Amino acid sequence: MDPISEILLNYPAVILDGALATELERRGADLKDKLWSAKLLIEDPEMIRQLHLDYFMAGADCAITASYQATIEGFMKRGFTENEAVKLIQKAVQLAVEARDEFWNNEANRSNRPRPFVAASVGPYGAFLADGSEYRGNYGLTEAELMAFHRPRMKVLADSGADILACETIPCLVEAQAIVHLLGEFPGVSAWISFSARDDIHISDGERMADCAAWLDPFPQVAAVGVNCTAPKHISSLIRQARSRTSRPIVVYPNSGETYNAGTHNWNGDALCTAFGEEARQWYADGAQIIGGCCRTTPEDIRAIAGWAR
Repeated sequence: MDPISEILLNYPAVILDGALATELERRGADLKDKLWSAKLLIEDPEMIRQLHLDYFMAGADCAITASYQATIEGFMKRGFTENEAVKLIQKAVQLAVEARDEFWNNEANRSNRPRPFVAASVGPYGAFLADGSEYRGNYGLTEAELMAFHRPRMKVLADSGADILACETIPCLVEAQAIVHLLGEFPGVSAWISFSARDDIHISDGERMADCAAWLDPFPQVAAVGVNCTAPKHISSLIRQARSRTSRPIVVYPNSGETYNAGTHNWNGDALCTAFGEEARQWYADGAQIIGGCCRTTPEDIRAIAGWAR
């Protein structure tokens, strides 16, 4: 059984963590780089491990690893060997596992909550390009080409000790299809699929959220379906769209509502969700059972969710 299903047998909701890269930046890291948070796997892995621990302390049931923008090809472009690149991707999982084990080994942390799990982040092809196309999906690649891109990293992560794969910020159905068909090569590995969306009804490339959820529904390795790194104002409608066509649990972890500028690697505008924890309560009422935060959210936002969810 996948860790999401196990927790939902005994608890009403699964609480995810919040932002990784933007929170690392808030703490002083310079991530204006094509590797984004994966840069710290090279330069300061302890900073990543500490943030995972802080999210567990805030109430998160899950740590999403710093592998969103970590690919073998990306590290090799930096001069690492293929073997060194593999070890860096594995390190992303090891850091989250170490933080989880440190947290859970303290008996005082076990009250009224499940043992946290580790989700290995599988970012979209657009994250590798580092040009913001994970919010457009206009890759011009076939399903077979996308499978070839994702296969090496997914193989590493499937064998890494993570409890589940977090296939996130997927902007187009063809990429989700490539990932799900790849899952068939890794028996026993489960994943959630979460899309980036552009409005109340459509994912980033214009496909209807309901149609994407319906396509994913028959696949047993898909543990949950939903949306991430999308403005909070769209989330309630997108939950309803997904629920109308799938029996899978719904996962949502929006960003703060600001807009990402790929050219400057900055977030612009004001946060549109001023009471993230209360907004999350509404998403639960709408039918989401796995809830957290994405870019520009913080451990305090996760603590606010845990405040009502427990």
